[in-house]
Amino acid sequence: MTQTIEQILARWDSGDGKPCKGSLIDWEAYEADPDNMGCMCAQGQVLALAGGWDYAQLRDTEQSEADIATAKLLNISRAHAVLLRQINDKADGAPSIVLTNPGKVMGDQWSKLLDFWWLFHNYSAADWRKVLAAWVAAWDAAGAAARAAAWDAAGAAAGDAAGAAAGDAAGAAAGAAAWAAAWDAAWFAAGAAAWEIQGYSLLIERGHKPFFLPMFGIATPADIPARPADYGNGIVPTGDA
Repeated sequence: MTQTIEQILARWDSGDGKPCKGSLIDWEAYEADPDNMGCMCAQGQVLALAGGWDYAQLRDTEQSEADIATAKLLNISRAHAVLLRQINDKADGAPSIVLTNPGKVMGDQWSKLLDFWWLFHNYSAADWRKVLAAWVAAWDAAGAAARAAAWDAAGAAAGDAAGAAAGDAAGAAAGAAAWAAAWDAAWFAAGAAAWEIQGYSLLIERGHKPFFLPMFGIATPADIPARPADYGNGIVPTGDA
């Protein structure tokens, strides 16, 4: 049974076949009732119903591979696909808001965050090496206290601007995608840079400058290039935080 993304989102919103949590497919639930779409998580339903994956493929696929495949199918960033998975697993309600109303889980800077995630979604190995070089330079130039203060300021600003849960979600999704693509330091930098975007105005108001965002060659959120017009394959998100 093939369905469009719009049909899948509408079903989630209706509560029909509510996605399971914790894995692409709950194999025991599938064997007990193969017709119940609720045996698959949000990513699993997208991959099976819109992407044509069979259930055994869902069972045998590593989560990191599913993140990549979901991102490609939806034409979103890997970090956005990770956020879909995380919200599905950790929050009540329909995970469709991650695609249709990301402001609910990312705060009012959701659009700039999506732009930033798309930026490093397309990074090559050489691009990540530049981030690493900037990371090393900044880390060496700043003392331990300054590094800790930068991290704390970024997290606090994100929490105050978007709410603690929204700040954590955006940072965690960015970090997970970066770590899977590159290395541990990328996880740290991408997550904290996402926080700086979320809380940028508060960061400046409190006398801080972005410490992690410049590692990606970006001075302020205004400098982040826009994601493509066809991002999300026609799903038009809103930002009602």
